[in-house]
Amino acid sequence: MRPLHALVVDDSSLNRRTIAAILGEIEGVERVDLAGDGAEALRVVEANPPDFITLDLEMPRLDGFEFLHLLMDRHPIPVVVVSGRSEKENVFRALELGAIDFLAKPHDDEAPLESLRRQLIEKVGVIRQLSPLALRSDASGGLRPEAETQSRQIQRREPVVLKRAPNKVVVIGASTGGPSALVTLFRHLHDEIDAAIVIAQHMPPRFTSTFADRLDRTGVVRVSEAKQYERLARGHAYICPGGRCVEIVPSDRGAALRVVAPDVGAHYVPSVDRLLRSAARVLGDKAIGIVLTGMGEDGAVGAREISNRGGKVLIEAPETAVVSGMPLAVQRAGVRHESLGIWSLGDRIAELARPNRG
Repeated sequence: MRPLHALVVDDSSLNRRTIAAILGEIEGVERVDLAGDGAEALRVVEANPPDFITLDLEMPRLDGFEFLHLLMDRHPIPVVVVSGRSEKENVFRALELGAIDFLAKPHDDEAPLESLRRQLIEKVGVIRQLSPLALRSDASGGLRPEAETQSRQIQRREPVVLKRAPNKVVVIGASTGGPSALVTLFRHLHDEIDAAIVIAQHMPPRFTSTFADRLDRTGVVRVSEAKQYERLARGHAYICPGGRCVEIVPSDRGAALRVVAPDVGAHYVPSVDRLLRSAARVLGDKAIGIVLTGMGEDGAVGAREISNRGGKVLIEAPETAVVSGMPLAVQRAGVRHESLGIWSLGDRIAELARPNRG
């Protein structure tokens, strides 16, 4: 196991020491450097580039956003944002600038050090599985800046078909790197797909509503956080609330959503397998399952069920995924699938969910 060199960037000396102490206890992390703001961090990176960085966003002199912009131009190094609950919108702005993931500062009802330790161990595991090619691609593209997405928002129509039941349902699973991948995918969706989209993105509670709002401003498809027993509508996408799971269920007027608690001891929340398996059972060959970037195997079992019942399975090409674990798990499971770069998935969905004009 290759030893890792970390850099902790935070203007709070207590936070710097706390994060550094936890990282120093994680197996495989050999060195931890510290910086009090973005300017100091850039000097550290220039002198001795780390393998990854944890980054506070609100700092004096050079803040986290300016630091990310300069860093990704010069040295595309993996960055994990350390975010407070009040900074949800800032998290997704940082992801636009090239950060690969974020961890949430502990909430009031959590044991602060234990929660932080658990999240940092998880992120170090993710760092070890990053695709260098995908990291370089994401640094040069990432999420489209908000100023560029506004023109797409203006062009979006308010189609009458929004309330119609869809012919197809696209169920998508993603983890690390997913927010960036989803925005890229949604930028390439067409405005006349005869489908609804349901997304299980591994994300902490309190962040999914903000992400849904941000994704809604990205392209031609309406996006909202999933609501209990909401009926699926053509031209609409639904994101599972953080800390919950979402399933497709039948209703008297077409497929609907059920938002449920995760199973006791569930490792992946929301569960991609749970979403995909429910789509296979309810929709059969009208289900399109998509597995994007992420660590682990969540989604492989559900993808198999969709394929076995006649539905289509697509995966993000492992070589373009920020973390290739989830797409590779589908491949290794022997599931019949198509592997496409993230930039091509939107066009393929449009082909599979073309409106029936007959």
